[in-house]
Amino acid sequence: MDRILIGQVVNVVGLKGELKIYHYSDNKERFEELTKVFLENIPYEIKSVRYVKETVVLKLHGIDDRSQAEKYKGKNVYIDREDLRTLPEDTYYIFELIGLRVVEENGNFLGTVSNVIQNRAHDLFEVECVNRSKFLIPSVEEFILNLDMENRTMTVRLIEGLLDE
Repeated sequence: MDRILIGQVVNVVGLKGELKIYHYSDNKERFEELTKVFLENIPYEIKSVRYVKETVVLKLHGIDDRSQAEKYKGKNVYIDREDLRTLPEDTYYIFELIGLRVVEENGNFLGTVSNVIQNRAHDLFEVECVNRSKFLIPSVEEFILNLDMENRTMTVRLIEGLLDE
């Protein structure tokens, strides 16, 4: 994976081809550090960045009017992997956590991480079981015993009632 999904074009703004982006970053100001983004597979140089509430409004070179911008509604926004920030130790990007094998401390396989839901209190790992059912595990030390990124495994301790069987 050379490119990382960081948002989606949700609308256009004004007549000059600005794009309103719903961003997947924990810091919308992150866009100010970038020089280019990709709309699907097409690279665009960033001309300007501004904000409307929690959305990012981008003006990109080559998209100069509303009708050109309209073509990108619903399209994904990517950056090159090399444009990712370096995270502190034991901190991971969501895309790095998706697909981790989830096992209990006794080695029993539960499923794989299919999503990470960001919540005010703490993140929740959505785990998809072999039978396609899903359950949530809070991202707290009581439940998450170990993240072994090298072996792509998350070891967890479940409490009674977490898995409805």
